[in-house]
Amino acid sequence: MRPIYPFTAIVGQERMKRSLVLNAVDQRIGGVLIRGERGTGKSTAARAIAALLPEIEVFADSPFNDDPSAPLTWSDWVKERKAQSTEMKIVKRRVGFIDLPVSATEDRVVGTLDIEKAIQKGERHFEPGVLAAANRGLLYIDEVNLLDDHVVDLLLDSAAMGVNVVEREGISFAHPARFILVGTMNPEEGDLRPQLLDRFALSAEIYGIREARERVLIMERNLAFEADPQVFCDQWRAKEEEISQQIAKARSLVDKVTYSSRDLLSIAALTASLNVEGHRADLVILKAARAQAAFENRTAISERDIALAAELALPHRIRQGPLQQNVVSREELQERIEQLQGASASTGEPQPAEQEHAPQYEKKKA
Repeated sequence: MRPIYPFTAIVGQERMKRSLVLNAVDQRIGGVLIRGERGTGKSTAARAIAALLPEIEVFADSPFNDDPSAPLTWSDWVKERKAQSTEMKIVKRRVGFIDLPVSATEDRVVGTLDIEKAIQKGERHFEPGVLAAANRGLLYIDEVNLLDDHVVDLLLDSAAMGVNVVEREGISFAHPARFILVGTMNPEEGDLRPQLLDRFALSAEIYGIREARERVLIMERNLAFEADPQVFCDQWRAKEEEISQQIAKARSLVDKVTYSSRDLLSIAALTASLNVEGHRADLVILKAARAQAAFENRTAISERDIALAAELALPHRIRQGPLQQNVVSREELQERIEQLQGASASTGEPQPAEQEHAPQYEKKKA
């Protein structure tokens, strides 16, 4: 297999890289939409982050990458074999990178049930789709704005619920569908509907780098990779392994990251002051802030974590207010958080108790 361009060798584009890392730490965040000009490394970064993910344990013959240690998430395929006391071998496997074509149909995405076989033989036969292959991996959609809206809805629903259920003529089949959803697009070719934009947890606006020295560095590294991919990857292997181990450690830590009532109030006040519709943004900011803290090997979130998370969670959701531009800086957001906290303290409003909360959202299943 041809070597993949190293994630740590990508020049600049820090927001894009951070959004991918946070989703790698906690895929419950809900994916990322990367919007930018052509030739800015969007697909390169998506493939590179998938290569950094640690290996996973799966049942050897399962087409759904079922997690042997999480019986509550098992597919009907595994449950049927367990009920028959079938011995199932457990193996380790690289995380999958699934590239969804723009022409994908609903059946290709969710899979199909063979009704004829069910009627004639009484057997439930399911042909897995893209969601089955993507479970516990990364699902990449290039030019997501050109994909049929109905298919995008299906993907986002599955990413949010973590399960895919197919029903035909009274027959149903369910399997886990937890994956890192990465969509990329060029806004010049049309945008997504606001309803779909909001369903992507994070977004990153990226542009071509204007600084001449960094552009030279991009050329030099790409030429070196093309000349001898293996040698180039070997040169970056130490840094790749370092960030891979950091992600693996953060995954085990993220459920232990705590937050205070003051943190929750900061998030709520920030989204309310920017007239953000709905409550999805608040939850996304909290999850991303915890992932940021875990990635930095900390067990409590800070104002900086909230600002870094909001920098990725809010730009595609802001409809009006003082921060109308597509890109909102962390400094602006952190300053606004401090102002809101200061204003709240000066009015003498009663504050929630400064207690620390154990993780409340979607507890990790054993």
